[in-house]
Amino acid sequence: MWYNIDFYIWAVNLLVIRLRKPKMIAFVKSLVTPIVNIHYDFLQKKAIDEFILNHNGQVCYLRKALNDVFDNELRRIRIGSGNQYNRQYIYTRAEQKPVYLGKIYIRDKSAFADTGIDYIVYVPKKILASRELELIKWIEIFNEAGTAYKIIGE
Repeated sequence: MWYNIDFYIWAVNLLVIRLRKPKMIAFVKSLVTPIVNIHYDFLQKKAIDEFILNHNGQVCYLRKALNDVFDNELRRIRIGSGNQYNRQYIYTRAEQKPVYLGKIYIRDKSAFADTGIDYIVYVPKKILASRELELIKWIEIFNEAGTAYKIIGE
């Protein structure tokens, strides 16, 4: 493509042939080095932008993108549904409903179906402890508008 340029070779080729001595070539390369650094930063940013554009907020693409960035070899990051548990209510005597509740488990308030959590990202604890802010940043990049998520360490 047009952006794949070797600035060192380009600068040396622009020199007059009789000036292409080792000292002059080294001098010209030192002058071109800042442009080469900017070009390298451009290529890195372009690669990240292409990665983001090739993925979206669908579950399969989000899982693939997170595994590519954080757990490329073992691919242990999973995405589950946010609607997990139905609530159990305790009724008053005036409502005349059964009092027997059976087994009740204490759960976080975001684990129930009506809390607005659309999906849960299951991440290994080691990755969550070391790169949590980066993980949140990548999820926010791919998160669709109006959807809420929760990160759980496994």
